[in-house]
Parts: sequence; structure tokens; C-alpha cells
Amino acid sequence: MQNKEEHLADWIQLINSENVGPITFYKLKNRFGSVGEALKALPKLQKFQLFPRGKAELEVELACKKHISLLSFEDPDYPENLKCLEDAPPVLYALGKKECLKNPLSLSIVGARNASINGRKTAARIAFDLTNNHVLVVSGMARGIDSSAHKGAMYANQQHGQTIAVLGTGIDVPYPKENTDLYEQIASQGLILSEFLLGTTAQPNNFPRRNRIVAALTLGTLVVEASSASGSLITARLALEQGKDIFAIPGAPNDSRAAGPNKLIKDGAVLVENADDILSVLALNNSAELKKQIHLSNRQKELPLIDSSALAKPETLLNSAEKTKMIDYISFDGVYVDEVIRASGKSASEVALDLLELEMSGQIVRQAGNKVARIK
Repeated sequence: MQNKEEHLADWIQLINSENVGPITFYKLKNRFGSVGEALKALPKLQKFQLFPRGKAELEVELACKKHISLLSFEDPDYPENLKCLEDAPPVLYALGKKECLKNPLSLSIVGARNASINGRKTAARIAFDLTNNHVLVVSGMARGIDSSAHKGAMYANQQHGQTIAVLGTGIDVPYPKENTDLYEQIASQGLILSEFLLGTTAQPNNFPRRNRIVAALTLGTLVVEASSASGSLITARLALEQGKDIFAIPGAPNDSRAAGPNKLIKDGAVLVENADDILSVLALNNSAELKKQIHLSNRQKELPLIDSSALAKPETLLNSAEKTKMIDYISFDGVYVDEVIRASGKSASEVALDLLELEMSGQIVRQAGNKVARIK
């Protein structure tokens, strides 16, 4: 009987062999009856060259040392949503809370890397509200809209909101470098996923591959800002091909970053102004999953929902005086969020919204241990 380490080494060796992609991987597995038998037959077949066995075994060993889970397609924790893909990753690397993969309600939020301030705030606020309504936010941890969506999600549920980041690099390679702190926060609070070997650096061809996972993991995709040539539209197209809901934030016709979302809306995407627009569609199309998730959350005594209309209304945004007042409670060295709540006299939900707004405005930054600090 093969042990788990040998099983994983087999799968890693085959998928990383020369000229073997996910589709070829599954064809070889089916043709020869198992991954192990496919590995035995591969040297006899033209055009294929085996990935070194020693490297595959070392990969399993290093992942264990770094507390990274390896999920083969046959693993019980492998996400069901991915199994519908013809080219589903045979092996996934996972760092963080694997239970995130069991959430039946999820939405990907994607958009421009050079996003506007308003675009980043919109992505963060919608992610915040979706998370407070049991919808898991998934994105690609790129700068701009992706990063803002992750941050908004983690501010939810009194700074305990979960989110999934899918990388186009090895799971141990935060990219871009400026998102290293965000990477560590997500790994601690949510989940990081990748299909690439440890140590894989950023390569252009890997990001479109990453996008298919982002699209497949979720029930739908929201595009906040994107040019007509944006990679975010690849995610939306893949989601559409998979039969998922497509959502888009409209923008001004003269803003190139609105070209992508506006075109999607013309083609039938759901026009979104706030999280309620998304929640209503998810509730209509996934009522059974929604009820199940709310039941599970209540049973686990998770934090209560926040009224989704609160974020959508302009009056919930901080005016200048309120910003100044809130930021006075925050030092440059950092302060615990609980201390800000006590000092301000506001509810945890109100403080979370205020802090999210301040971070999106570039005035504060989150720190480890549920702390925030002013930016010098």
C-alpha cells in the first residue's frame, strides 16, 4: 500500500515532467490506470521526459517543513468546484485555513492593477460586506483591486474575515513583493493557493493559468475596473464559460479602466452598485447553499451579519472630521484594534468600516496581531 508521501511524489513527478500539462496528465493516468503506472510507461513514450524523482520527493519534504498542505485531485480536501475543469490542477499547494475551501458561497473580485482610489475603495467595501454575509471572497493578490478585495474581506467579522488568494507563483513566493505583509495576513487568517512548484517566480504565462482557478473556485466573478485588454477579463470569460454569474461595476465612458466592466454590462453582466446587487443574485440562484452556510455559521457561533445596505449608502463613508477623530486613536508605532474600539466608544463594526476607509485612503496600515498603525 502506497503511503501519502509516495502518492504525492508520484503526482508531482508526473505533472512536472516535460510536455505533461493537466490534460495530458489525466489522459496518461486514465490510459495506464494510475499515476504510478503512467510514470513507469513514460520513459518508453516519445516527447516525454520524467521530472527527477529526487526533486519530487524533496518537494514533498519541503512543503511539510513549511507547513504547506499538498492536495492531489483525489484528496478529500481538494475543492469540488475545481473538479469540473478539464485542466484542473492535479496538485494544489495550500497554506492557511483549508476549511475556507468548504464554503459553498464564494465570489471572485478582480480588476485593474493601476486601480483608482475609488475603485479600490469600492472593491474593499463590497468584499467587506460580502464576507459579513457569509460569502467568501477569492482573488489573485495582485496590486490594485485584488489587494483591496482581500483587505476588505479581512476587515469583516471584526477583523477575522477569511479570504482566498490564488497565486501565479510558487506558494512560498509572495508577489508582488510589496504585498508580503498582505500575504502573511491572508496565510494567517485565510488561505493561499498555488499549483506551481515551490520557488516558482513570476512568469507571464502563469497568471492566465492562475485565473482559471480563481474563476472555477467561485459562484461568480465581479470586475471592478479593467481596461479592454485587462487580464481580469480573462477571468470573467473563463467564469462565463463555466456557467458562472458575471458582475461588473459601471464607470465613466472616458475612463479607460471602465471599458472592461462597461462592455461586460452591455453583454449581459449584472450591473453592480453595492453588495446587495450581488447578494440578491446569489440568494436567487443559490438559496439552498445560502441557507446551509448561514445555518453552519450560526451553529459555529460566528459573528452576526452586518446590514449590507449600510455600506452602500454614502453617509456611511467618513467625512474629514470623523477621519481625523478616528486616526487620533492610532499611533505610528501601532495600536491594537480592541484599544481603538474602547477609546472611540464605537461598535466593532463601525470601527472596522472606519479603519478600512482609512487604509484604502493610504493613512493607516494593518499589522500582525490585529494591530493598525499610521503611515509616516
